[in-house]
Amino acid sequence: MRTLGMGLVGPGFIAAHHIDAVRRLGDVEVVAIAGSSEQSAKRKAQEYKVDRAYGDYKALIADKDIAVVHNTTPNHLHFPVTMAALEAGKHVISDKPLALNVDEARRLRDAAFAAGVAHVITFNYRGNPLVQQARSMVASGESGGVSFVHGYYLQDWMTDPNVYSWRSDPSKGGASSALGDIGSHWCDLAEHMSGVKIDSVLADLTTVVPVRFSAGASAEAFSVNQSAERTPVNVQSEDLASVLLRFSNGAKGTFSVGQVLPGHKNDLQLEVNGRKLSLKWRQEEQNELWIGRHDRPNEMMAKDPSLVSPEVRRYVHLPGGHQESWADAFCNLIRDAYHWIREGGVPSAKPEMLPTFEDGYRSACVVDAMLKSHAAGGVWQKVHYTAAQEK
Repeated sequence: MRTLGMGLVGPGFIAAHHIDAVRRLGDVEVVAIAGSSEQSAKRKAQEYKVDRAYGDYKALIADKDIAVVHNTTPNHLHFPVTMAALEAGKHVISDKPLALNVDEARRLRDAAFAAGVAHVITFNYRGNPLVQQARSMVASGESGGVSFVHGYYLQDWMTDPNVYSWRSDPSKGGASSALGDIGSHWCDLAEHMSGVKIDSVLADLTTVVPVRFSAGASAEAFSVNQSAERTPVNVQSEDLASVLLRFSNGAKGTFSVGQVLPGHKNDLQLEVNGRKLSLKWRQEEQNELWIGRHDRPNEMMAKDPSLVSPEVRRYVHLPGGHQESWADAFCNLIRDAYHWIREGGVPSAKPEMLPTFEDGYRSACVVDAMLKSHAAGGVWQKVHYTAAQEK
């Protein structure tokens, strides 16, 4: 099988996981890394054992040995890097959010469709086998439809006011912080698992830590380095939010997000309630799926290839009792992405689980509706979104 060449732009916190995932596939070569300068790119290339390093993403995109560009830059660089890669005819795998705002996200979605290449956004929680199991059970009718969708995504890594990165700078991170950074994951997962779309929202946003202290350089996410002198920065974007939801089928929902809640490390929980049963999945206990019933005892389904639905089995790689992790689920998404890439990015060959730029654009529309709802004083706001095929 021909080896595919991959290049990565933006070697920060998440880059190591992209590189690890493609190397696990066995038929992808990490050709080059591009960073903010030639010096930083060379340092990261040496760390990740990559031969080529570029101080300019345009040079990486022009490299003829690279067929696939992974964009793991800060949010404000998603648009220029991804657009340049699409214009060069490269397949693109981008971290979320797809872009800083709805307009940029729509332009990238349209450009990807016009280019006819594979376009993937890393809503990676879809790659967990028990998420796919829950989705399969809802889709098959076992849940008795969907009447309520609820949960939360809570973290604590921004509790300390000395944590300051580009995420807190609207010009680099976007107008939203917690909703854009992790609320987007929850909403995508809620729609993916339930099979119904968020139609309208009512949002209440708060900034618990209004002043942060910057060391002058943008730190990587989850960095614990606090050694430098710091200056105060007023923060405008939210770090805590609660949202009521109305879904396209008439179901109701609610969720909260926060990144300043002590004790919650990466605490994503999602529950879907139907008329026959309820399904609850929690990221920090991701090898279990709770199945709630009203007419018999509840169940806790353990991840086991002999127990999951046939279409889910390919996402399970170890026997029951052997724990799989965040990195394994991420690799499942990357594996599906490269399957699609090897098929030339033809729409009919896209694995059903795989999130695309269409999903990235939709996510931008959902977050935008939440910001508008809060800005208007907490009123219901419809999600304005037009699918590409409906244009």
